[in-house]
Amino acid sequence: MSAPARPVLPRVQRTAKSWVDAWNRIGEQAQFFGKTVVGTKDVWVHYKVELLRQIAQMSLGVGAMALIGGTIVVVIFLTSQVGSLVAIQLYGTLANVGVEALSGFASAYINTRLAAPAVVGIALAATIGAGCTAQLGAMRINEEIDALEVISIRTIPYLCSTRLVAGVILGIPLFCLGLMAAYLATRLGTTIAYGQSTGVYDHYFDTFLNPMDVVLSFIQAIGMATIVMLVHTYYGYTASGGPAGVGEAVGRAVRASLVSVIVVLLFVALGIYGQGGGLNLSG
Repeated sequence: MSAPARPVLPRVQRTAKSWVDAWNRIGEQAQFFGKTVVGTKDVWVHYKVELLRQIAQMSLGVGAMALIGGTIVVVIFLTSQVGSLVAIQLYGTLANVGVEALSGFASAYINTRLAAPAVVGIALAATIGAGCTAQLGAMRINEEIDALEVISIRTIPYLCSTRLVAGVILGIPLFCLGLMAAYLATRLGTTIAYGQSTGVYDHYFDTFLNPMDVVLSFIQAIGMATIVMLVHTYYGYTASGGPAGVGEAVGRAVRASLVSVIVVLLFVALGIYGQGGGLNLSG
């Protein structure tokens, strides 16, 4: 008789199971993302009222949040603070080498390519995205999503696709407001706080502000908004475990979306600006 087969080590079993579960989760997320994106066509046909409600709720907020303007004020405040930080750090650094006149160039270069898109993406994840995860998670644990499915409502297009479209639509004016706030904060910090001539600042700012950089940054912000909304709707839609599970889902969604925002920013910077940066200095 042959000897009995030796059992597989428990550690190997646990490791293999974790890999399989991770691979299955990737497949589930990809399937959910595909259904959400495909469901956007139904939003414009069947769920226009829900789309408008989501846009109003995400932009200005409801209840007490409506008094301060909701996400719009948060994005403007964050980007203006980053623009002020750009003025504080770069003016002193450039002044040390005697080229403080290039502060306008630094604003046109850093705010457009790096600061404004990153801050807007982080703000979307921390405000709109976290709110969507909490809302969908609360609906899941209260069996409201199951109730919608019982009455033959397709929950992914109705709940997730509407929030995806609303987040992308809202991300367009939010990025524009955030970029203008960053430009204005850097200009005021350089010309008022440090006393640089407005003519010198505007000359270098207008000279080095490339319209194509603004367009690419705009497209980058739309991509960030899409990824953020997809991630947060998935974690909210699949939340479980009661109120504690909803809180855990919000934390995981924020972590995943922040990582996604930085990865998108990194690959766009490497792919578009990585070779030469688009700058030709001579003198």
